[in-house]
Amino acid sequence: MRRRHLAALAYEVESRGLVWKFAGPDESLLAVHGPRTGRQAMVVATPSGDGWYYLWPGGGMAEVARLAEVADRLHALLG
Repeated sequence: MRRRHLAALAYEVESRGLVWKFAGPDESLLAVHGPRTGRQAMVVATPSGDGWYYLWPGGGMAEVARLAEVADRLHALLG
């Protein structure tokens, strides 16, 4: 399930011009890179209660259902 959520986010961030790769143990993290700025962030998808959330640096947190919004926020942070 985790990998599926990260793969969905990878597609979204790539469509916004960001570069990504799977990282960490069992490729459980998504490393996202802004090629213009050189900024990077690691994103995790984690279960919480009865749903899943994305977490990223700077206190970023959103339900996986808010996929496009998360990609937009990462683009603003890293782009």
